[in-house]
Amino acid sequence: MKQVFAMIFGLLLSLSGPLAGVKPGQASAGEVLHILCTTFPIYQITRNLSQGRGAVQVDLLLPAQLGCPHDYALTPGDIQLLMRADVLVVNGQGLEEFLGAPIQKANPGLTHIDSSKGIEDVIQNSDEGGVRGAGHEPQGANPHFFASPRLVAGLARHIAGELSRIDPEGGAVYGANALAYAAKMAKLDQEVVALGKGLSNKRIITQHGVFDYLARDLGLEVVAVVEAHAGQEPSAAEMLAIIKTAKARQAGAIFSEPQYPAKVVQTIAKEAGITAASLDPVASGPANAGLDYYEVVMRRNLATIKSVLGAP
Repeated sequence: MKQVFAMIFGLLLSLSGPLAGVKPGQASAGEVLHILCTTFPIYQITRNLSQGRGAVQVDLLLPAQLGCPHDYALTPGDIQLLMRADVLVVNGQGLEEFLGAPIQKANPGLTHIDSSKGIEDVIQNSDEGGVRGAGHEPQGANPHFFASPRLVAGLARHIAGELSRIDPEGGAVYGANALAYAAKMAKLDQEVVALGKGLSNKRIITQHGVFDYLARDLGLEVVAVVEAHAGQEPSAAEMLAIIKTAKARQAGAIFSEPQYPAKVVQTIAKEAGITAASLDPVASGPANAGLDYYEVVMRRNLATIKSVLGAP
């Protein structure tokens, strides 16, 4: 399989020809700047930031409906996109483990923007307490910043700053868009904080660690996580441990995600006698999503949380 991939990769490289990366401050006047975003959340942020900048094309690397790419493997089509890109915007903090050597081969001059740079108060999984799936939550930084409107504002400001250095002529546009988008996220964050203050039960169980930042913003305690690794269902013994924790800690609800099957979550909810509901971390979405898709989905999440956890 590796030999076949290498042959395909070599053919794509020969067909595409040499590509020159873009260094900060050196975007060529009159040429289109091709920006490639790894994941749907980063793509949506960058789309908002680039509105009104005509010399920019923003594309998405991974399928829009994929969700968190914890176990993703690059395809030949992905390699082609990487070859054509001038700038690659990533989530960072280990979410894109599938990147690395293939990028260096496909486009060694590619300029990277790590959107997570400058994010403070990063949750370290190894420091988390409670029952985290089987107790083997992957160590290191939790990369799911996009589930928190407050952190999304920070991601947007950093991406805009980097794009302004790469494309100085568009700096005013990126800056203005960043301010407007951050203001929208601040308003959404105010709604999050207000809701959190009124919840009658603040103990929850989640499908995997994607909601840790939103839970923190809401003042919620995640007492258990169903899947230590996204997409990897727990064993029978692990499910029993989660059910025991749910009862002992009197969890208010267990939340699944639309990106993953909900059967195990529903089983745990039934056995523990708690409510099961679905929250969408906006890790994925429709390919033609509107620019306000994040706000629409997140406010739907807040309505679900309010109905399940007993806010007045």
